[in-house]
Amino acid sequence: MSSPSEMTRLLSKLGALSPSGYSAALHIRYAAPLLLDVTFPGDWIKHYTANAFALRDPMIAWGLSCEGTTRWSEAGMPDPFNIMGQAADYSLKYGVSVSCGEVRSRSIVASARSDREFTDAEIKSIAKITRILHQISEPRQQLTPAQVQALRCIASGDRYAAAAAKLGISESALKARLVSARERLMARTTSEAIQKAKDINLL
Repeated sequence: MSSPSEMTRLLSKLGALSPSGYSAALHIRYAAPLLLDVTFPGDWIKHYTANAFALRDPMIAWGLSCEGTTRWSEAGMPDPFNIMGQAADYSLKYGVSVSCGEVRSRSIVASARSDREFTDAEIKSIAKITRILHQISEPRQQLTPAQVQALRCIASGDRYAAAAAKLGISESALKARLVSARERLMARTTSEAIQKAKDINLL
């Protein structure tokens, strides 16, 4: 697993290749990704969310059923709700999707632009970034007993001082355990670390 700074560097490269934004859903499990980063226009995100398009998005359906790369115009997926047509109205006229990983932990990245189709070379670069993001965001399957105890205390509603007292350690030691758990799970916050740990049955 790599560091958050490496993730940031790769997402920055993905952004440079995606003039109209991107969506990176990494390790989709139980219908939700362990890590999601979206830079599509805000108005489109609001429209997409308000209409629950994720449940009907033809490119998500493609990504869950196929591995590899495809231009949106070449995917050939049914779109009865005209989601792709509506996306074009928000500068997401041309796009490419990349899907990789096992079905139980699939990563799907979509990049968009408004001016032209993506070239083969650009698609190759986006696919390479996607594969690396998938690899380095794979959560470690184990936490130390100390990390699990710390997360469980916070998950149950204990404040730092109470959790530290319960575990018989200092508050700074508790915080160190939480920081190491967040790093291992590649989570930005303790709440996110707790949710990720639950998602992969570590809590």
